[in-house]
Amino acid sequence: MSLQDGVSEAWWKPGPRMKSAARSALDLLFPPQSLDDGPRPLATGLTASGWSQITFLDDPVCDGCGTPFDYALGEGVRCASCMAKPRAFSRARAACLYDDASRGPILQLKHADRTDLAPLFARWISRSARDLIAEAHAIAPVPLHPTRLFSRRYNQAAEIARPLSRLTGVPYLPDALIRVRATQTQGGKSGGGRRRNVAAAFAVPPSRAKLVAGRRILLIDDVMTTGATLEGCARALLKAGAACVDVAVVARVKEAANSPI
Repeated sequence: MSLQDGVSEAWWKPGPRMKSAARSALDLLFPPQSLDDGPRPLATGLTASGWSQITFLDDPVCDGCGTPFDYALGEGVRCASCMAKPRAFSRARAACLYDDASRGPILQLKHADRTDLAPLFARWISRSARDLIAEAHAIAPVPLHPTRLFSRRYNQAAEIARPLSRLTGVPYLPDALIRVRATQTQGGKSGGGRRRNVAAAFAVPPSRAKLVAGRRILLIDDVMTTGATLEGCARALLKAGAACVDVAVVARVKEAANSPI
């Protein structure tokens, strides 16, 4: 088991796998409630009403950052922002928009120990990023710094990436990246502030460089806002010799200026 998969768990605290197994057993006695406080579902997930409120993203989207377009303009079209300033990663896809409907389930995974939601999000990504997955040589999660991993006990990006690897058959590289510098939370920062916050915060360990070199890496995270964290990770992977870095996330914030050139 790798560090990003939760090796930092203190011995007196149950890990995500133990909690998931216990939750499955309890589900037999106490059927699960819906994530959106609606009628009880048949399994972990959203009610029919909840599903209808999620804005799932499919074509047409910007080929560079995955932000949705209002209308289709052809394959490979990029938005004005991506055309003006190409990103470190090649392409990005998101399963849905990050809004009032999707925020709750995502935050439950990130902060409320709901690791049982990770396979659901992996299935969402397997659909939205199917074109990137088809070309990927390996899947890698955005890492947490060891201090944050110790307090949270699991990396939400790794919890999504692992079942995505099993679902798609693309090899999983849990420690392809490490966070070498503890950073402040990105919340509340401007785009420039986010980039400065994660500058030189990521690296590929020498022992993992040979697994990255010459390969197409699919980077996994929960939410994409400005893309600063994902760009920092992509730069580290490219510096280590990756042939290409693509990005897949559960949700992305919709940019105000999303019109193509």
